Amino acid sequence: EIARDEDILCDPDLYARDPDACCALRKVRPLAHALAGFDGWLNGRKRFQGGDRAAIPLVEADGPRLKFNPLAALGPKEVAERFSGLNLPPHPLVKYGFRSIGCMPCTTATRPGEDPRAGRWRGRGKVECGIHLDGLSKG
Repeated sequence: EIARDEDILCDPDLYARDPDACCALRKVRPLAHALAGFDGWLNGRKRFQGGDRAAIPLVEADGPRLKFNPLAALGPKEVAERFSGLNLPPHPLVKYGFRSIGCMPCTTATRPGEDPRAGRWRGRGKVECGIHLDGLSKG
């Protein structure tokens, strides 16, 4: 039997059983739908977040549109200064050790000395939800 998207979306344990399917249905597809008709979009990825993000350009092709990474070249101190200068508060979970914030069941606080994204999909080997991979352009 083939599961329908509606059934999968209502499955409260999908994140634990199949995090890739969960991200595709709850993040990638909705964003691809929201971006339809736009020529570009902005995001907040930064090179200091490491891993595949260490070399992101300021502008990149993302399927039929351009993706702008305006914070890519900024370090943590510069990001904090920009937030402060714009009167933007830090995310409320930062004070609890969350240095990269995603979905509730797939995000944990990081420990001192850990990579900023270590709390994302902890222990799963997953590093991106898919919106920054080719899945978004395929929508």
